[in-house]
Amino acid sequence: MRNLILSFIFIGLLASCHSSKEISSKPASKPGIATHALGAPLAINRNEFVKYAKTFLGTPYLYGSANPQKGLDCSGFVLNVFSHFKVKAPRVTKDYTYEGKEVSIKNAKPGDIILFTGSNHASGIVGHMGIITENGSKLQFIHAATSKNIGVILSYFEGYYQKHFVKIIQVLE
Repeated sequence: MRNLILSFIFIGLLASCHSSKEISSKPASKPGIATHALGAPLAINRNEFVKYAKTFLGTPYLYGSANPQKGLDCSGFVLNVFSHFKVKAPRVTKDYTYEGKEVSIKNAKPGDIILFTGSNHASGIVGHMGIITENGSKLQFIHAATSKNIGVILSYFEGYYQKHFVKIIQVLE
């Protein structure tokens, strides 16, 4: 019964980042003109990237929001991290599908972006994302979780996330 409840919670988590509703593209982190765009590998220190991402831990979840004062969804969270480093990044999760260089789980590094399907894992359509924070004995990532509006948390790559895994992309040098 507990596994069934957890499954429903995680389905809600991934489904909400996959919707096609119009969303705000205003990042609320340090405003400024983007000096880089995703494409060629970015010269951003991976440790600093992850360190900044972790400053959002505990930020509540809010669908369609890129405003940390109100709450963040998964792509709004990632957008805020990139914006801090003056990088113009996609606002919608599925737009990361063809960004960066795909790397294996084994070769993933902190700062890489991990992509998942939404609630329908058979579709293969990217609907949730996070930033890898560790790849030691267990792969760990930070993301905005929708379940019960938890918000930005750290999770391990296991169970539900393995089932919904699409790929890892490397956008940092």
